[in-house]
Amino acid sequence: THKDQKWTDKDGKYVPAGEIYETQLGVVAHSDGDVVYHSIVDAIFGALTLPDIGQVFQDTDPRWKGCDSSKFMQHAYEVMTEYGYKIGNVDVTLILERPKVASFKPAMKENIVKLLDTTPGRVNIKARTHERVDSVGELRSLSCHVVLTLERIQSTDQE
Repeated sequence: THKDQKWTDKDGKYVPAGEIYETQLGVVAHSDGDVVYHSIVDAIFGALTLPDIGQVFQDTDPRWKGCDSSKFMQHAYEVMTEYGYKIGNVDVTLILERPKVASFKPAMKENIVKLLDTTPGRVNIKARTHERVDSVGELRSLSCHVVLTLERIQSTDQE
């Protein structure tokens, strides 16, 4: 399980799960600020009892400035498979007032499925608002929660 929250600004782009949308709000981040990918990466690292995304991809390192977060997902996938695991299930809850994400949830899901080399039946994306309450409801931030399970990759070797 992982939760990530990003502060919004008026000049940036909004990047959910690899889909870039120009909106009146963007996110303040060192990389591209993809809150969904960051949450998935942290959930994978957490399930493997590894350091979090901020320790692995430090925001003081200029290599990650403006970086496409799919690179973080690719790294998390590689680490996960090196440890002998694959995705069991990924459940994403994106919490924001705007933009409405219903129309681009299919593309977000497709991107996650590809990056994690899994099937559509193992990835779920939901979105909700905070009904104008707190920093999310006031359009000052957005948040994402991810719950995932990992499955041990079955060895094909005869033992």
